[in-house]
Amino acid sequence: MTDSQSRPDDATAQAAAWLARLSGGNLSVDEGLVFDAWLGAAPENRTAYRDALTLLNEFDDHASEIAAQLSSRAPVAGSRRKAPAHPIARRRSARGWWMAGAGAALAAGLTLAVMPPTLIRPASVQNYATAKGQHQRVTLADGSIVDLDAETQLRVTFRGSERRIALAEGQAIFDVAHDSRRPFIVQAGEHLVRDVGTQFDVRKHGEELTVTVARGRVEVSSDADRPGSAGAILLGPGQRLQIEAAGPPQLTAVDPQETFSWRSGRLVYRAQPLGEVVADLNRQFVEQTTIADPELAKLPITGVIVLDNPRAVMSRLSLMLPIRTVPSDKGLTLLRK
Repeated sequence: MTDSQSRPDDATAQAAAWLARLSGGNLSVDEGLVFDAWLGAAPENRTAYRDALTLLNEFDDHASEIAAQLSSRAPVAGSRRKAPAHPIARRRSARGWWMAGAGAALAAGLTLAVMPPTLIRPASVQNYATAKGQHQRVTLADGSIVDLDAETQLRVTFRGSERRIALAEGQAIFDVAHDSRRPFIVQAGEHLVRDVGTQFDVRKHGEELTVTVARGRVEVSSDADRPGSAGAILLGPGQRLQIEAAGPPQLTAVDPQETFSWRSGRLVYRAQPLGEVVADLNRQFVEQTTIADPELAKLPITGVIVLDNPRAVMSRLSLMLPIRTVPSDKGLTLLRK
């Protein structure tokens, strides 16, 4: 067999092995980078991973049916008659999934799907959290990529029919792998952000929620609303929805890359009050900054802040605003000049 003939089987086997690893628990950052590199190394790798994930999802959806069929048609002791294959297994077999060289690797990732119901794996649940000044990139089991900002808490739950992310606090950018059979839902407090195959940012701090879309579309609704209900709000590329504890939701046009800039160590502001800026900086740095005069917190800031270190940041801000800094027990205190 030539290299070109063997490559698709190799991609299939590697895809199943990656699926088993990603479904089994948290990957380290280095392992996630290796997975990203493998996905981008060849078109057949991404195709093989998508096909393997689709197959696993189909088995998940029909696991009880398959297990019951296998149990009811199990051969009598001493008999060599085999139980007829479930239609899904027959269909996938016809596509070559059980060809030599791929079967063993697929078994590693898919064996659980044909076990009796008591042995079928539960929903995959993973927790992620970042500390002050810490960013993390996570590759989920479906191939979606999540960038976590500082002080962010995520809980990821994957089931056969749904992919759900609970954002308890913080900010994250989601680059979602398309899967029309399993919606991708981010729950932030009382609101649901339903993806339609896209890249978007969700920020939740206290009662305030901001959703910014860079690509595709998302639907934002309350936890009590059904998808597509009259109360749901649909966002497209370049739109931001801001929901606060009081007042109606605000939908505006924005440059999504400004919102995403925290990934590259910058924060972009347009007439934002100094108090909000300092709160953001305190999530990015261990050294904390306080504002002594409440009136200073209302000063508007427009510009780009480079997140190198808090003292350098405040030194540059003092050139833009009538403020000065003095050392404090926790870091810095801002005073009026």
